Parts: sequence; structure tokens; C-alpha cells
Amino acid sequence: MKHVFLTGPPGVGKTTLVQKACEALAASGVVVEGFYTKEVREGGRRVGFDVVTVSGERSRLSRIRDIAGVSHGQREYTVGQYVVDLPSFEKLSLPLFRNIGQAGGGRGKVFVIDEIGKMELFSQPFIQAVRQTLNSSHSSILGTIPIPKGKPLVLVEEVRSRRDVKVFTVSKENRNVLLQEIVSAVRDCLRGTI
Repeated sequence: MKHVFLTGPPGVGKTTLVQKACEALAASGVVVEGFYTKEVREGGRRVGFDVVTVSGERSRLSRIRDIAGVSHGQREYTVGQYVVDLPSFEKLSLPLFRNIGQAGGGRGKVFVIDEIGKMELFSQPFIQAVRQTLNSSHSSILGTIPIPKGKPLVLVEEVRSRRDVKVFTVSKENRNVLLQEIVSAVRDCLRGTI
């Protein structure tokens, strides 16, 4: 096993668990890089999502249509009511993948990908980068994928079916007890990549 992914319904706490696991790993000296997807709220309502790097850089992933501000003539990528800002997402996320093999040789590093979902999968360079990282010996991935629903997402199903991936299904019932199991699984993965 080399990678750990969390799955479960939207809003169940996957990102929170990934963040807590990263904090625990970083506190013990593990190098953690990558990004999270954060909800953006205005006036109590969700208006979109941002990509936030582990080091705190932030960029727009999507906004609801009435505040998206898409340029005329630019191709529009949508998921439900959200318009995906592909250039903004790629500008922040793609360099993170290029940096994986640097800084300390890359071995023993955890790379966070939260998440591999419909919005992110509009980016072909992102798909290629994820595949390369899954096959790389430089780091272990701690990521999130959506639960199967509707038409299967090719890359998500590839991740789910890989023999070197352990998938934890997060639910409201188990989310408060999974943290230590996730951290232990990631540590096991790191021992396998050293």
C-alpha cells in the first residue's frame, strides 16, 4: 500500500480529517505538501470553493454563476450551479505537483490532493499530474475522492481500484474515530516508500 484516500458523501468531514491527519504527521516531522478544497461562504450561504495549499496560498476553484465573473468567449466549465475557474485552479495546483520530487529528495513526503472530483477533472494537466504522482516513488498521497454517484469518473475509479491504495469510507458515525487509523495507514505507506 502506498496511498490513502478518503471517500464519503459531501459534507461528511473528509477534508477536516485530512487536515487533522496532516497536522499530526507534520508535528512528527513528516513533510506535508499539496492542497485542500475549502468552501467559500458569504452571508451564510455557500458561494463556491477555493483551493488552499498546505502552506496557506489560496486561489479560486469555483463560484456560483451569478458571481463567477467568467469572461465572454472563455469556455465555461460547470458543475451544478458552480462555474469552475480552471486557469486559477491550475495556476495554484499544478506547480505543487512539479515540486514533489524536490526538497529533501521527496522520499518520505505526504502529498495532499483534496479532492479528485468533478470540478478538478475538467483539467487534463491535473489528471496527468495525479496519474504521474500515483505512479511515482517520491511520495505517498493522502487524498479524497467522491462516492460513486451517477456516471463514473474515470480517474476516481482508477484510484479506487488500484492495489496500492487504501480507501477509508467516512460517515457521520465513524468520522470521529478514524483519525488514528488514517494517520497509521499513511505512516505505513511512508515506511513502504523509504
